[in-house]
Amino acid sequence: MSKWQSERSIHEMLKDTPPIRESSDSINSGTEAKFPTSRSMPFPPAYAPPDVSQNGGAGSSTLLRTGSTKLESLRNWGVSTYKCTKQILYEKLGKSSRTVDTELEAQIEMLRETQRKYNGILRLSSALTAQLTAAGHTQRALGEAFAELAQKSPELQNQFLYNADTQRSLTRNGETLLAALHFFNNSLNTLTNKTIEDTLLTIRQYEAARVEYDAYRSELEASGGNPPELLLGNIERHRRHYERLRDDSAVKLKLLHENRVKVMNKQLLLFHNAVSAYFSGNNVALEAAVRHFNIHSPLPAASPPPQPLPRTA
Repeated sequence: MSKWQSERSIHEMLKDTPPIRESSDSINSGTEAKFPTSRSMPFPPAYAPPDVSQNGGAGSSTLLRTGSTKLESLRNWGVSTYKCTKQILYEKLGKSSRTVDTELEAQIEMLRETQRKYNGILRLSSALTAQLTAAGHTQRALGEAFAELAQKSPELQNQFLYNADTQRSLTRNGETLLAALHFFNNSLNTLTNKTIEDTLLTIRQYEAARVEYDAYRSELEASGGNPPELLLGNIERHRRHYERLRDDSAVKLKLLHENRVKVMNKQLLLFHNAVSAYFSGNNVALEAAVRHFNIHSPLPAASPPPQPLPRTA
């Protein structure tokens, strides 16, 4: 075989040989190269990856907006708390001025003093009610003891019965007085710890708004002659909030004063009439005072029937 023939036969053999990729596929799949297989197989529908372009994207954006809103609220709260704390500290140190409504501040201080005094009256009146309740229990027990001895001591029966009737009368009058005192205490407690406290709640909101407004006002004074627009907007917003709460506090103070005078006039009249009638022994005036204020006095307890005297042999 000549050299040219051997070279030609080699070239022909290489031409008839399949490419390396196809022969590799044939070896791996065990099939002939003329039936090539695809290397990218599609996933069945059950295994298709979820589409997050619509619903998933909307949910993610909603969560992001919610989170950013909470972070923004927390940031604003932190900034406002810092500014208010700084303003209160500077006011105590005399480094910053405060907005003062002289007439309203005087009314607020008078209201707080009134609440403290009314709480003192309520505490003393409650103590008096507790002491009279204990005295009533003692008088009832004493009347029962006198009645029992009247049955067992014929020679002193009349005297024991007189004292038993006196203690029963005192017990009945005491129960009527206690009904009036309970009515007085409940009315005073409602006025002091609910009605006045509701007005003081609005006043505390007003005072907090005043501090916020003064904090931004002090920041404006410290910024010089070129304040940012955001600072001016915050000052205007807090000024309107402060003025609205100031007007609300003034209206509530006026209405509270009128209501307080009317309620206390009625309750003090009841207290005077009931206590004076009880300690003067005027049970008719005591009953009239209770009926005048539509107070239902408790029904008198039924006295036990007299027991027959034991026979002597």
